[in-house]
Amino acid sequence: MKAAVVYYSFEGNTKFVAEKIASKFEADIYELKTVENKVPNSGFFKYFWGGKQVFMKETPEILDLKFNPNDYDVIFIGTPVWAFTYSPAIKTFMEKYRFQDKKVVVFCTHSGGIKSTLENMKKDLGRNEYISEFNIIDPLKHEEKSSEEIKNWLDSIQL
Repeated sequence: MKAAVVYYSFEGNTKFVAEKIASKFEADIYELKTVENKVPNSGFFKYFWGGKQVFMKETPEILDLKFNPNDYDVIFIGTPVWAFTYSPAIKTFMEKYRFQDKKVVVFCTHSGGIKSTLENMKKDLGRNEYISEFNIIDPLKHEEKSSEEIKNWLDSIQL
């Protein structure tokens, strides 16, 4: 079964999880990068500008991925939580690469509040078969514990 991992990572947490997934399933990995980063890397304004993008439903331009969903049997999609939902870069990805009837796994990283992030992703991704979902708090802060938690989750997935 051919798998792809598509993710956006702002601080490296989602990348950490995505790389573990890609390693476990020998999956192709695609990191979403925005053409222009309008969000500061730290401080109050990071949350202000990131939240603004979410609430204004912005879709920042992303660099071309050379990704074709038809090449894959299962697609993992990961995001950090921004303002209690998925990141604007993931919104752009979902609008640009519409697909359906795929096996999909959604995952997110956060600092303690996912609210409806995964449900919103599944709703906006549309008609697919969702075979698993996962969320984890700040995996880079607790790498050893997080690695074990991620491994246990990945071992439970039946592709």
